Amino acid sequence: MIRLYRARFSTNVERVALALAHKGLEAESVWIDYGDRSLVERVSGQGLVPVIEYDGEVVADSMEIVRFLEERRPSPPLFPRDPARRAEVLVFVDWFNRVWKRPPNEIEAELSKSQPDRARVAEMAELMRAYLDLFEDLLTGREYLMGAEFTTADVAAFPFVKYAALHDPEDDELFHRILRDYQRDRHRPRVEAWIRRVDQRPRA
Repeated sequence: MIRLYRARFSTNVERVALALAHKGLEAESVWIDYGDRSLVERVSGQGLVPVIEYDGEVVADSMEIVRFLEERRPSPPLFPRDPARRAEVLVFVDWFNRVWKRPPNEIEAELSKSQPDRARVAEMAELMRAYLDLFEDLLTGREYLMGAEFTTADVAAFPFVKYAALHDPEDDELFHRILRDYQRDRHRPRVEAWIRRVDQRPRA
């Protein structure tokens, strides 16, 4: 049995939900409120979601969960079988988590201050737009980020980049408003088509 600890509108939970559905795995959802993290703390020793329980094993961190699911259920794959292509996906995911996420995180930190550094916000916003242009180029002639197949690269990026085209009006989290506001400076047809394509995929 699989149990998924999740919270509404969580980008990292959506990564796992996409991966589970891709692999045809069902999971019992345990919903937590950000004001009370006791359920997830009790099972994992920390308060962040997602966390999964899989046949008695507990795994935290979205991309570690995706890698764990790939090991447990290798088909249909989320990582290319070819070692070089797999390495490319791993490099992309590492870049996304360490580099791509820095600008919106820094903007959130600034906007949470009583006197934000507007120059710093503008600098980070420009980086966000530049990264989105890289995605537009990356998707030239491709259905998905790494080529014709849906992979872990799409799982990692979609829940964040989707705000360039999609936003639930009930979602008022500051970080998500930043993802929306600083990724809509102009039309990027390949990115928007990819967002619509991935958005049609099922989620657990």
